Amino acid sequence: MGICWKDYPVNGFHDEVILAPGQPRPGAEALCAYLASLDDARLAERVASAEAGIRMMGITFRVYGEDGGSNDRHWPYDLVPRILPLPEWRRIEAGLKQRALALNLFIDDVYHDQRAFRDGIVPRDLLATSKNFRPECMGVSPAHGIWAHICGSDLVRDRDGTVYVLEDNLRVPSGVSYMLENRQITKRCFPELFRRARILPVDDYPSQLHAMLASLSPRPGDEPQIVVLTPGIYNSAYYEHSYLAQRMGVELVTGADLFVDDDDCVQMHTLSGPRRVDVIYRRVDDLFLDPEAFRPDSMLGVPGLMRAWRAGNVALANAPGAGVADDKVIYTYVPALIRYYLDAEPLLPNVPSFRCVYPSERDHVLANIDNLVVKAANESGGYGLLIGPHATEAERAAFAEAVRRDPRNYMAQPMLTLSTVPTIVGSGVAPRHVDLRPFTLSGSRTEVTAGGLTRVALVEGSTVVNSSQGGGSKDTWVVDVGGS
Repeated sequence: MGICWKDYPVNGFHDEVILAPGQPRPGAEALCAYLASLDDARLAERVASAEAGIRMMGITFRVYGEDGGSNDRHWPYDLVPRILPLPEWRRIEAGLKQRALALNLFIDDVYHDQRAFRDGIVPRDLLATSKNFRPECMGVSPAHGIWAHICGSDLVRDRDGTVYVLEDNLRVPSGVSYMLENRQITKRCFPELFRRARILPVDDYPSQLHAMLASLSPRPGDEPQIVVLTPGIYNSAYYEHSYLAQRMGVELVTGADLFVDDDDCVQMHTLSGPRRVDVIYRRVDDLFLDPEAFRPDSMLGVPGLMRAWRAGNVALANAPGAGVADDKVIYTYVPALIRYYLDAEPLLPNVPSFRCVYPSERDHVLANIDNLVVKAANESGGYGLLIGPHATEAERAAFAEAVRRDPRNYMAQPMLTLSTVPTIVGSGVAPRHVDLRPFTLSGSRTEVTAGGLTRVALVEGSTVVNSSQGGGSKDTWVVDVGGS
């Protein structure tokens, strides 16, 4: 017996696949009919095939324990994709392009005229206390005025269907390799559906990334030398670093493979001698990039790299200092920044937020901490996070004390009722909460991946989707429902 969609519980949430019991959403009809046609044995075969594919391809991520140890785990993947109709996706895509433009204008403004602070759009004291503002970047003008070349904005949908931007990831956003691998696995499991449905491709992301990086080269007209700079095999996202380098056909390097010569150009050690590097897709955090400019104890970076970048002899993506806008307190001002720089209304709303740096908003957070999600301004991966309704009294008390001690470092948002997607549970499906991380590439032009990485909270009732916290992922289908 196959999946009976009439028995699927929507439970008052916005489900991305099922509109009502037995009624698929537009674009999901073929998927639901196909899954309903599979008996338990055939569905189990598809699940086993997906798991075998993950093991065979070695798709892993690294998890760090509280004791400082770490281990690699196979990527947690769920077979049932998320569905987005093309007309809705086009609206989301336009909003993401608008947001990336405004964020890059803001970052460029931070390191030049600082008009947004002078005009009172963003309080200047937020810059003075920013953990990711880099004075070393003042006056630098990267190619095309772009600082955040790869942006991973996390989107969520509330109960009423509204899509919100939850946060922006502008330093070294990760996850795109898993988006690409998810698609390959899903194609193997559901080849019939890909032959019939009009699902927008994502396979061209590596070529789009390569083209964007090439557009940053300080030597236009020549074939640019592009490299991916990784911290090494012990980094949690090393699989992605090596995957993207391989797919783009460029060298994967560590800091020891590069040096800066007397002309402030970056060179790569090769068997045939030094070779000049034009563009570095860096997956190393700012403070470890250059021991001359930042942490002198860094073994991951390249001495003199900032000199070469400031001289315009090498492009860095994302640029150092871009993280000044990757701050959950600065995030709350993005709608105002869109109005200020673009003279337009935001196409994608922020989640309503409270900034603990302001006494009245801080008092509200402390009085309602059991009903709010409280976040540290510069943490990621599900860390530095309190989900008030699910926390213990002791956890709430500890977080409240942290807010009082350093209010600039915290903001809070209401607990959204995240949308759900059917997820394989045993021999059937059950709703599990999801978010969405599309990837926006900004260089000489701006492009957004068709859909992005859907992350899913595999534990019933949980809204924490990060893989480091027990979450998993799904393929994301943007479906041309009109057949155009």
